[in-house]
Amino acid sequence: MQLVRDIYAAKTAAGRPVISFEFFPPKTEEGDRNLLEKTIPALMQANPDYCSVTYGAGGSTRDKTLMIVDRIQKEHGLTAVAHLTCVCATREQIGELLSQIRSLGVKNVLALRGDPPNGAEFQVTPGGFEFSSELVRFIREQDHFCIGVAGFPEGHIACKEGKLADWQHLKQKIEAGADFVITQLFFDNADFFAFRDHMMKRHSVKVPLIPGIIPIQSASQIKRFTALCGARIPGPLAAKLEQLGEDDAAVADFGIEYATHQCEELLRNGAPGIHFYTLNKARSTVAILKNLSAAVAS
Repeated sequence: MQLVRDIYAAKTAAGRPVISFEFFPPKTEEGDRNLLEKTIPALMQANPDYCSVTYGAGGSTRDKTLMIVDRIQKEHGLTAVAHLTCVCATREQIGELLSQIRSLGVKNVLALRGDPPNGAEFQVTPGGFEFSSELVRFIREQDHFCIGVAGFPEGHIACKEGKLADWQHLKQKIEAGADFVITQLFFDNADFFAFRDHMMKRHSVKVPLIPGIIPIQSASQIKRFTALCGARIPGPLAAKLEQLGEDDAAVADFGIEYATHQCEELLRNGAPGIHFYTLNKARSTVAILKNLSAAVAS
């Protein structure tokens, strides 16, 4: 399997964008089958460069995360990134997890502070890490993994000092050894461009800064997501979603159109690729990539 940093280096040198997907571990066996036997095979037709698999709150899905990552790499030959977090884990436990990840032939991880279970406030685990930059530094000492981290174009919801302070924290994660940055979802590209320009010009960041895009599936769902992560729904988008109401089919079609325009502008203005938050569904992401076929292939 390739290192994600090498994927970006090669594609950037060739003038082509990197396309990647995120999946989450389902809660049921039926969900597992749908993801592994339907969604992932359907998305493989789009020739992605890599994918990532999330890690539940408090590490609640650790074993299933690793199972999915392992199957993706072995059954599809697709480079996979395993998420891991600081929540409810000591330094020793994270070291053991990294050994397990390495034994599966996984070379890429996404290092996150993570969300505590049941929406609780983050508490440092005794013997664990308080900040994701500490986790990144610990992983870098293993001298095996390519490390990704999260970036927040609008600032992290928990960073009360504002987005500039949050972007300073991101610089610290990069200095600790991060190789690439995937952003939180956003709906106004101006937020991403301001974030990117600040990181590159003010902090001299050279690692890839990858926009994370979510195809809207339903109005109520996206309102819940943005409330949880602190992302903003711009006025015109909110008005359109209000107009479409609970017609999820119409909302999903509009979501494809909206995300297509976002991706076109991002790629036209130098984004190194697009990371799609698929929500374990193929239709919208496949449709967007068909719309972007010329840009992705160029």
